[in-house]
Amino acid sequence: MLHDPNHLYIFDTTLRDGEQVPGCQLTTSEKVDIAKDLEKLGVDIIEAGFPVSSPGDFQSVVELSKAVDDVIICALTRANKNDIDVAADALKFAKRPRIHTGIGSSD
Repeated sequence: MLHDPNHLYIFDTTLRDGEQVPGCQLTTSEKVDIAKDLEKLGVDIIEAGFPVSSPGDFQSVVELSKAVDDVIICALTRANKNDIDVAADALKFAKRPRIHTGIGSSD
């Protein structure tokens, strides 16, 4: 893939940040369906989840990694070795993996 410096990348956080809305809880199957739709829409990057936060979130990232081909699957993680290792493991099936790190500023 050639890098186009003029390409505007679309980075979607629906599957991770969208679940922060009170009352919103998606199943892994629903997340896979949404990811496939986002891929069809031409989204470049999907932030799939925060794998270290729970076994369910880890498994969702694994399944999303298997479900799409042309989109980058991204896992959010804190900037420490253990969390990065867990995220990398969750992304092992992704054809185009990415890890998005951050340093938490609240407890």
